[in-house]
Amino acid sequence: MKPRILLIYTGGTIGMIKDPETGALRSFDFTQLLFHIPELKQLDCQIETTSFKEPIDSSDMDLSHWKVLGDIINANYDDYHGFVVLHGSDTMSHTGSALSFMFENLTKPVILTGSQLPIGDLRTDAKENLITSIQLASEWDDNEPIIKEVCIYFEYQLYRANRTAKMNAEHFEAFSSPNYPPLAISGVHLNIDRQLLWKGGFDRVSIAKKESLELSPRIMIYRPEMDSKVVVLKLFPGITEEVVKAICQIEGLRGIILETYGSGNAPTSSWFIGALKDALLRNVRIINVTQCRGGSVDMGKYETSVALKKLGMVSGYDITTEAALAKMMYLLAYMPETGDFKKYFETSLRGEISV
Repeated sequence: MKPRILLIYTGGTIGMIKDPETGALRSFDFTQLLFHIPELKQLDCQIETTSFKEPIDSSDMDLSHWKVLGDIINANYDDYHGFVVLHGSDTMSHTGSALSFMFENLTKPVILTGSQLPIGDLRTDAKENLITSIQLASEWDDNEPIIKEVCIYFEYQLYRANRTAKMNAEHFEAFSSPNYPPLAISGVHLNIDRQLLWKGGFDRVSIAKKESLELSPRIMIYRPEMDSKVVVLKLFPGITEEVVKAICQIEGLRGIILETYGSGNAPTSSWFIGALKDALLRNVRIINVTQCRGGSVDMGKYETSVALKKLGMVSGYDITTEAALAKMMYLLAYMPETGDFKKYFETSLRGEISV
């Protein structure tokens, strides 16, 4: 039986074609996909399509849209062998990271892709990205999918989604995965490095409110809730006490992603350390992530991070800011108030950090 692949269009450049009369870009009807990309007929799979009722630019992506997308995948999970999500590139890493936490114990591929040029453009990168994404989602061995995680495919590279960041607004090589190698490279041959694929299993920490996570690794669990009461605080030379305190004292705030310098370094001013300490005492979770795209947080390596380590701040290690946000939103939504947040965050749940 040919694998059945569900193609989900959320919006973005990839779904645009140029009107031959006006030259303006407009969305095309995805039920006519084979008309626009006849090469898809050569793939050894069945392709069906669905779309957001109102496709959006990815800059408008929010938690409600993540839930709509997750609901579509969850509702169709048993009927398809793989899923390809067409998504605008600007927030693709955020959405991919969120989906990786929303779906635990994935047994099927969920591959996000998009393009820098519309699918109807003469020089478009959309066709290759779409064709190869569908082919990767269709790869089976021993009667099961080879890929069983959330990925991003862009310009000949397949990445673990929660390891990626958009790096370029103009080049076709829009994404990178600085701390983890590509899972697959598309060249003359489609080479999947199976040693790098997420082996899954199941979370061995019990974070759910009402159920244990000690379940069979074959059971997919869908947890769509995310807590939005979080903020990113990026340090910069000259940041003021008023700014830091205003952010740390936001009413109802539950989490801060603190983007520090280098390997987790920050100012040593008493007012700065005091503001963070006060937030922690109010049970605001703070994650130390590096502003550098490559490398890892190593608190205590330099004197400028010793104070953060003494506060008991959570280390993000080599996690991306995009994945840190999604993971924090996920944990805050499902972890009991009495749970050991530091332990849970510093555990790799979906291959998002190297520990």
